[in-house]
Amino acid sequence: MEHQSHPEEPVYTAEHQSEQQADSCHAVNLDKDGKPIRKSHHSQEMKGNLISRLNRVEGQIRGIKGLIDKDTYCDDVLTQIAAAQSALNSVGKLLLEGHMKSCIVERIQAGEHEVVDELLVTVRKLMK
Repeated sequence: MEHQSHPEEPVYTAEHQSEQQADSCHAVNLDKDGKPIRKSHHSQEMKGNLISRLNRVEGQIRGIKGLIDKDTYCDDVLTQIAAAQSALNSVGKLLLEGHMKSCIVERIQAGEHEVVDELLVTVRKLMK
């Protein structure tokens, strides 16, 4: 049976694997409490993909505002809100996948096992 990829799901090749390794989190400095300030280092391809998706969501939100301004039937507006939420969830899933495959793995390998609790808090927030 042939695998068919969904247009929103990335297909990973060996080339993407090496790019994905550049998508990681690194502590750059410490904050005033001495905790590391972490930053992501996503590939240009990943950044472009995320920004493109967020631009579409932004356009959807502007469209929803226009529908409300035009007194569009509530059910039609709610359908567009559901579509925007789904698109935003898709962005969150991509970020979460990259985060788990790079940042979380790196930190666990470095002995920072508390990152699992941090991840659980983040997943709970995404699932609200």
